Amino acid sequence: NFLMTGPKAYLSYARSVQVGTQSGIEECKHQFAWDRWNCPDGAIQLKGLRRATRETSFVHAISAAGVMYTLTRNCSLGDLDNCGCDVSKNGKIGGRGWLWGGCSANVDFGERISKQFVDAQETGQDSRAAVNLHNNEAGRLAVKATMKRICRCHGMSESCSVQTCWTQLSDFREIGNYLKIKHSQAQKLDIDNKRTRASNSADSRGGIADAVGSIAQTELIYLEDSPDYCRTNTSLGLYGTEGRECLQHGEGLTQWEKRSCRRLCHECGLRVEERRTEVVSSCNCKFHWCCKVNCDDCSQVVVKHVCARREGADRRRYRGPK
Repeated sequence: NFLMTGPKAYLSYARSVQVGTQSGIEECKHQFAWDRWNCPDGAIQLKGLRRATRETSFVHAISAAGVMYTLTRNCSLGDLDNCGCDVSKNGKIGGRGWLWGGCSANVDFGERISKQFVDAQETGQDSRAAVNLHNNEAGRLAVKATMKRICRCHGMSESCSVQTCWTQLSDFREIGNYLKIKHSQAQKLDIDNKRTRASNSADSRGGIADAVGSIAQTELIYLEDSPDYCRTNTSLGLYGTEGRECLQHGEGLTQWEKRSCRRLCHECGLRVEERRTEVVSSCNCKFHWCCKVNCDDCSQVVVKHVCARREGADRRRYRGPK
């Protein structure tokens, strides 16, 4: 709605905002691919964001980061009107043996426009709105925290007596990794209920501000404990772990991925079921002059492991949630 009713000058940024938001959601799905909560579509839509849990704190942070990242990148590439590299520090001494120069990422622009778009969605004055705004800011700070300084040497015979340096955005995956750690360290907000009982009163807002302000802006915060992600809860857009794929074998798997069957299946009262599927694809293709390509049909058995209900077992006895 803000894209349609906001200042006309900002309409040119709408595409970047849309792409940035989608980048954030895709990164969320990557980061939580082997977790019980795997950033499902239903949970990242409005009904899934009603509760201020540890997981929704990540959704707000990575979305705000994605918008800021895309705006910054597109600005520095010259894809947006009246916007380009940050050259405000060029020519100034940055440190011993190096000067600012080149094309630095214009993070100030990306941050400013991201705030105007993303934060405008929070119109309430309650604790949930305050938490969402805090997590939006944590996402934007993650973009800054992961930036890199790139330098180029100058001098006779590449002696590198002087360097010219500029800032550059890191890969968005690094921002996702950074925020996934922040998610694991997220802090539950302790709000003085006595001060917040009078909804939207000045004293209530003061209690919320004090609670939120007591935690560093770089940290993620939440209000409510997470629901049981082993179970289906359609009202929250959650579909449990039954039917989810897990990993048992394979080269290059992380310890987290190797434990996915235990986490998604066993600890949720489910068993691991092996499913084999025959996949037919083209192979041994040969080009014949002129102009034809002949291929053989090759079949390959693909093995997947999924979480399945135990036959005749009572799923109430399991170790979750975690």
